[in-house]
Amino acid sequence: MTTTRFVEKWVDETAGLTAPGRVVWCDGSQAEYDRLVGEMLADGTLLSLDQRTYPNCYLHRSHPSDVARTEQLTFICTSARDDAGPTNNWVAPDEAKERVSALFRRSMRDRTMFVIPYLMGPVGSTMSRVGVMVTDSPYVVASMHIMARVGRVALDHMRHAEDFVAGVHSLGDLSPDRRFIMHFPEERLIWSVGSGYGGNALLGKKCHALRIASWQARQEGWMAEHMLILGVEDPDGQVTYLAAAMPSASGKTNLAMVVSKLPGYRVWTVGDDIAWIHVDAQGQLRAINPERGFFGVAPNTSPRTNPNGMAMIRSNTIFTNVAVTPSGEPWWEGMTDEPPKGLRDWQGRPWQPGGEPAAHPNSRFTAPVAQCPSVAPSWEDPQGVPISGFLFGSRRARVVPLVFEAFDWAHGVFLGAAMGTETTAAITGKVGVVRRDPMAMIPFCGYNMADYFGHWLAMGSRLAKPPKIFRVNWFRRDGDGRFLWPGFSDNVRILKWIIGRIRGTAGGRETPIGYIPDPDAIDLEGLALPPLRLRAALHCDRDEWFEALDELRVFYEQFGPRLPAPIWEAHRQTVSRFRV
Repeated sequence: MTTTRFVEKWVDETAGLTAPGRVVWCDGSQAEYDRLVGEMLADGTLLSLDQRTYPNCYLHRSHPSDVARTEQLTFICTSARDDAGPTNNWVAPDEAKERVSALFRRSMRDRTMFVIPYLMGPVGSTMSRVGVMVTDSPYVVASMHIMARVGRVALDHMRHAEDFVAGVHSLGDLSPDRRFIMHFPEERLIWSVGSGYGGNALLGKKCHALRIASWQARQEGWMAEHMLILGVEDPDGQVTYLAAAMPSASGKTNLAMVVSKLPGYRVWTVGDDIAWIHVDAQGQLRAINPERGFFGVAPNTSPRTNPNGMAMIRSNTIFTNVAVTPSGEPWWEGMTDEPPKGLRDWQGRPWQPGGEPAAHPNSRFTAPVAQCPSVAPSWEDPQGVPISGFLFGSRRARVVPLVFEAFDWAHGVFLGAAMGTETTAAITGKVGVVRRDPMAMIPFCGYNMADYFGHWLAMGSRLAKPPKIFRVNWFRRDGDGRFLWPGFSDNVRILKWIIGRIRGTAGGRETPIGYIPDPDAIDLEGLALPPLRLRAALHCDRDEWFEALDELRVFYEQFGPRLPAPIWEAHRQTVSRFRV
């Protein structure tokens, strides 16, 4: 495989530090993948599932202490602490390297060091970017085969000899006490040690595609966002593309693959997790999905919540930390109404109802995008798809209405910057606690969030017609704790209203927080939803918003003078509108 001398020099230096038994350059071929799978089946890293009902599907069980992102051990290492900002863990680059290089030293002894050149983004796209990572985990190599375009195709897309993000990953000894995920955005370098879990070990995903790419995007004038991309086709055959930011495990994948309950409407999937967004020569935002695969949360994925997702994962999929039926099929909570008898849990132990979950709450599936039944014909378009609207959505049991539209671009950026969510099992910490998560980027922004808000504001001034921005909340509950909106396939009804607002054909009434649809503006054909429940889902409560805005003020104050003035002004104006 032809490489540049800079890539070869970096790989040689990394091998000198980690001292592997041998070095293997990955070519991304099917034969390579099959060989890796065979070796992992032989040593127990993978377990074969029922090859009749789940052909080419396998189960991986990770170490019990290594089952989720470890945000407390994830660092942004910039020369100036303020460039990382108050919402990121920070260590000076020299100190970080001194601390972590000791963990890498001879960490690959008697192991194979795999070198993975990978391309993030469609082949032939000027929006795509290259990474080269090394790892001592064959599970990571196989997963990267699914998640990115691996091999010579990556090196062919380098714009110059040093045009790559370098990533070093080692399992180490999997001890949480010796686990670090370090990002050096000024050097486009990632170091990850002590974890084999996806988001910590598949360095092309959150580490490269968001933390490093967000820094790179700000420098180069584009956007790297934690967003799904979908297209909604109406009965006339016109497709409108939307991008939506939602925290992990908040229904993002389900929405990206949703099957419409509205006759004549169809949703096309471009991506479920990450969007790279550029401004074209006409001032239009265009987005690509930089990934080749889905790394989805398994629990509560079912034929009811995500039929396309369930069809997608029936072949060529690696499952992580799910339960297994006696016949060797994967299972997780929410997949069926009742658990099958004779399950073994995610650690391989016999399982009985009434105790801990059979599948880990953050168990995952890794599957190719091309297998999704709703995959858009345009999903690999090198030019990307034109974005007409942004959605910001999160789990909120109260405060946030089902849907509303921002007054303008700056106000929409404020709505994204104001976002809070109730935590889920996809991150470390208590479940159900409200935490601030602007644009769903708190765990993933590779620099100061105040500067990130400023970058969003600046992007708007470059656009011929900025996309409209909306806030959505499928998770609002009534006083008895019941969801007010049915969600899932019925969310297309909300997308229809959003598209109507984009085209100027749907009504909305002005409120202190934005334009909210009257209940009769939502297409409820075929849905038996009491009018009072829809009104409650769309209600904007003054007292709840005052409380939320006061909490938001405290969050913003930590950024000091670095917080852009338009964000503070939008906050002040919202308070003023409520007082009127």
